[in-house]
Amino acid sequence: MNYLAHLYASMMANPYDVLWNVVGFGGQALFSIRMLLQWWKSEQEGHSIVPIGFWYCSLIGGLVLFVYAIHLQAWPLVAGQGLPLPIYARNLWMIHRDRSRATA
Repeated sequence: MNYLAHLYASMMANPYDVLWNVVGFGGQALFSIRMLLQWWKSEQEGHSIVPIGFWYCSLIGGLVLFVYAIHLQAWPLVAGQGLPLPIYARNLWMIHRDRSRATA
């Protein structure tokens, strides 16, 4: 119980840090869900596919982790999360472009 009391006191003394940790864990969860989504859709189809949700989770989760890494001033993580963001956005753009061409 002593540990929980210490944890609670620490959280109340530093609510700003708690908020940033929630942001970091939330971004990591969203970024990780993309792999579960890809696995689930591939199992449904019977072969490996990359659903559009994979790219949305990559972009949004990567963006949240990018902001979190900037807050931490962890520059290797900033580069690791920031550099792939244009790739995720471009893949989404290409998917939507191809879908609009197919319906036209």
